[in-house]
Amino acid sequence: MASIPHIDMSRYDNDFDALVQDIGKGYESFGFVALTQHGISDDIIHGALDISRELFALPEETKKKYHLKGKGGARGYTPFGTEIAKDAKHVDLKEFWHVGRELEGQAPYPQLTPNVWPEEVPAFKTRMLDLYQALDALGNKVLDALAVYLKQPRDFFRDKVNLGNSILRPLHYPPIIDEGTPSVRAAAHEDINVLTLLVGSREPGLEVLAKDGSWIEVSIIEGAIICNIGDMLQRMTNYLLPSTTHRVVNPPMPFSANSRYSIPFFLHFNPDVIIDALDSCVSEDRPKKDPAISSDDYLMERLREIGLIK
Repeated sequence: MASIPHIDMSRYDNDFDALVQDIGKGYESFGFVALTQHGISDDIIHGALDISRELFALPEETKKKYHLKGKGGARGYTPFGTEIAKDAKHVDLKEFWHVGRELEGQAPYPQLTPNVWPEEVPAFKTRMLDLYQALDALGNKVLDALAVYLKQPRDFFRDKVNLGNSILRPLHYPPIIDEGTPSVRAAAHEDINVLTLLVGSREPGLEVLAKDGSWIEVSIIEGAIICNIGDMLQRMTNYLLPSTTHRVVNPPMPFSANSRYSIPFFLHFNPDVIIDALDSCVSEDRPKKDPAISSDDYLMERLREIGLIK
């Protein structure tokens, strides 16, 4: 973890200016930081991880009842061996469940479809929504600090993510039976979204690609939440804040004989937000790289690349 900055989020309330500089410089240098003193209780985090184990222990035929074919995995269950990283040759060794924003009444965007809940694990809904709301609030605090760092009003991102199709993804990487498999738990990739906040895993395997081309192992220290920049924010900042390549490798024995569980939260822009380079991130030395595109069009383009939408 020495290569990834630790950011004390308690300073959001008592030393915001220092937080702005540390978090901005940390992301500009690494694209990944570890959030400490973030205010999310261990009960919420461990409760969600524990109920995920219970969910994925269900029989395969039971889980597949909640797989919505043709929906790109937007909600409910996605079976093992479905997702493939962009430009990868082999599918990832994982299964997962998607929990979206829970709304009352008519959704303001068609992308905000109803959640799917497993009746066999009734506590799953409560624990996942508790974690969803906590990570959504924490992500907004990170964005407040980044907004100021990027010379924008503090609340610049607030109305751009308040109705985003943000996704909580309980993940299960099963034990690796074939040690010679060409597949890995998650091939090298960058995240599509704005920010990703990761809780768990207690098992090794997460690695981040350093600027010198080496892979750095990331261990989740007790209580910390890993938070990285996604491609959407990289694009909006004209690549000032990098979306860093990362992967989950197959660990050696005895770890490979065990399941790995983690829960990333993919924070998204509202579907109609236009992703365009901020004026403060464009200069003669840093010319604008990409044309403007709506966040929904960009998301659909990327989901096709990773095989979730055909």
